[in-house]
Amino acid sequence: MSEINYDYIVQYIRALHNPPEGLLHDIEVAIANGEETWPIIKPEVADFMRVLLTMQKPKEILEIGTAVAYSAMLMSEHLEEGGHITTIERFPYMLGVARKNIKQAGLEEVIQIIEGDAADILKTLPSEQYDVIFMDCAKGQYINFLPDCIRLLRKGGLLITDNVLHKGTVAKSRYLIDRRQRTTHMRLRDFLWTITHSEELTSSVLPVGDGIALSYKK
Repeated sequence: MSEINYDYIVQYIRALHNPPEGLLHDIEVAIANGEETWPIIKPEVADFMRVLLTMQKPKEILEIGTAVAYSAMLMSEHLEEGGHITTIERFPYMLGVARKNIKQAGLEEVIQIIEGDAADILKTLPSEQYDVIFMDCAKGQYINFLPDCIRLLRKGGLLITDNVLHKGTVAKSRYLIDRRQRTTHMRLRDFLWTITHSEELTSSVLPVGDGIALSYKK
């Protein structure tokens, strides 16, 4: 299976997905048809985030891992009026596609891309600035980025982290994991243990898509 849930359940939930309009729809179709292999969030994750952001109505969002800006454009639909998204990306190809998409969507004043390594950029951002942080980057870096995410998040803010169950392998013994994946496996387990036992966060791990962790800053 490509996901952590049973395939027939995933397919049923995706059949309920209400496709977006415009450029977001075009990106979904291009990937579904095999025309592109861009990494975007799963449809069920997109629907879940729409609910969260509708409830939160954030003014400032930080995204770690822009990719082609699909998530940033989706999140922009749920900002408070005058809201803003800052998104970090280091890969030149993704940066080129993301900038093109943001310009085509007319969101250049709403979404700002910072080019570079999040490990360096996060430390330069001011504390308690963001209502929502969406982390969707290299899974092995989640635990390393967590202290800055907590620092940057306002009290009452949400940290949403995607792909935390690594196709279900996180729940398995490390000895059942390919040696090349064991470091990521260990770091993801460390991340999940930390957010669920933190005195600063209230967290839940959900088997949606490839696993979503939802953390509220107390």
